[in-house]
Amino acid sequence: MKRIIDIAKEAGIEEEHLETYGKYKAKLNPSLWEQLKDRPNGKLVLVTAMNPTPAGEGKTLTTIGLSQALNALGHKTVAALREPSLGPCFGMKGGATGGGQAQIVPAEDINLHFTGDIHAISAAHNLLAAMIDNHLFYGNALRLKPERIVWKRAVDMNDRSLRNIVTGLGSGNGAVRESGFLITSASEVMAVLCLSEDMDDLKVRLGRMVIGYNEDGETVTAEELQAVEGMAVLLREALKPNLVQTLEGTPVIVHGGPFANIAHGCSSLIGTKLALKLGEVVVTEAGFGAELGAEKFFDIKCRQSGLQPDAALLVVTAKALKYNGGVAKNELDAENLEQLQLGLANMNRHVRNLQKFGVPVLVAVNHFVTDSEAELELIFSECRKLGVPVELSQVWAQGSQGGEKLAQSLLNLLQEDKARFAPLYEHTLDLQAKISVIAKELYGAAEVAYTPAAKRALAGMEQLGFGQLPVCMAKTPYSFSDQPSLLGAPEGFTIHVSSVSLSAGAGFVVVETGNTMTMPGLPKSPAAEHMSLEADGSIHGLM
Repeated sequence: MKRIIDIAKEAGIEEEHLETYGKYKAKLNPSLWEQLKDRPNGKLVLVTAMNPTPAGEGKTLTTIGLSQALNALGHKTVAALREPSLGPCFGMKGGATGGGQAQIVPAEDINLHFTGDIHAISAAHNLLAAMIDNHLFYGNALRLKPERIVWKRAVDMNDRSLRNIVTGLGSGNGAVRESGFLITSASEVMAVLCLSEDMDDLKVRLGRMVIGYNEDGETVTAEELQAVEGMAVLLREALKPNLVQTLEGTPVIVHGGPFANIAHGCSSLIGTKLALKLGEVVVTEAGFGAELGAEKFFDIKCRQSGLQPDAALLVVTAKALKYNGGVAKNELDAENLEQLQLGLANMNRHVRNLQKFGVPVLVAVNHFVTDSEAELELIFSECRKLGVPVELSQVWAQGSQGGEKLAQSLLNLLQEDKARFAPLYEHTLDLQAKISVIAKELYGAAEVAYTPAAKRALAGMEQLGFGQLPVCMAKTPYSFSDQPSLLGAPEGFTIHVSSVSLSAGAGFVVVETGNTMTMPGLPKSPAAEHMSLEADGSIHGLM
């Protein structure tokens, strides 16, 4: 690894704008934006994916490898990524910093506590929760209805037993009421930080956050609770983006970590805007499949900020295509052309969906050693039928060298095919209409069904003046539908909206479908069981 001050210098960042955390990590001071803000923007490329297998399909890996390859071809490139959550790291997936020859480093630091951003977000979130209960304890001047307090607590770990709790038990401990926890990646504070332009904007957004409703049915906000400045104090350092590097020395801005299945799934706006001033090309990613992360990148992040994406890269794998064609997880290594052909319908829908946003699309086939030549040719043939460029990505094994053809195809696409970006729906549509557009045009649903509580919540939000907000769909990442087992490209199904919540600070309405949980649980055999800390301080099993 190079020293981070050297990576910064190569990227055009003077040392006075760095706040170093050891030799290999640094935060970027707001003074850097003041120096760079008048520069023209680079090209913005979103990396997304098809519906994945439970192991993931290498979207982060491809983002990192592509950024390395673009730099190797002489095009100054910066990657912009999310911070890993401890929940998945110790739960299902392990680390989230790429792999093989396409990693960001220092990987262990990034996957664990990094520079403390997610902990700061948890602390700010829980400060607000504590102030709510403290307000009730000391007389409840805002006339909050305890049963209509919507602000829960947050922790950066998968823990299903905390989904529903009772607070205030015992003598002198405040009002006894039902509440719960969500994972920090689903916290509105996380979304607010990731969508804020600067500290002033952060404070405004924090103040708008609705924590509950009073006896007259009116919203009560964090500003009314006088919690904003205290939260901002806790978030002062967390608002500054983090600078690290890839194995080949490409600069990477890692900042923010909302999930895409239960939140908006994009890295911070501040980080992305800085990257656009530093690089000729910026490669960023949005979580899970394109119907989740990419849709929110376009309809929420780009809509709110005015960002103009120039292209989208769709990551597919032969394994995921076979999985979506009906092959069992333990049989994905074997060649199966018939089931892969069926699974191609999933890729095809994602390509068509991305094109609906007016951006040119490139398909990247993330290579595994078990892929057969016949399988790869079938994928390439399908892309030719769709009229979209496709390249094999071998960045896991070869780093930048394994991504040079992919990088060159992207450069050709950026030069030859101009984006005409537009969000999927107009903000003037009512909330149910927005949900319907996403469900029918992107997912393939025939209709949307609502629980009575969800219908009442949507009507209440419209009445309170929040109908112009975009919607943030919370849904299983494994299917276009809200049923994880309904693979491929299903049609004619019903999307079931179970609950709706307002994120007025972040600027969207969260729509939960199916059995979506904002606090995940650990799997039967969590990744934590296979980790160890050796006597020399080295960690095994995290990656």
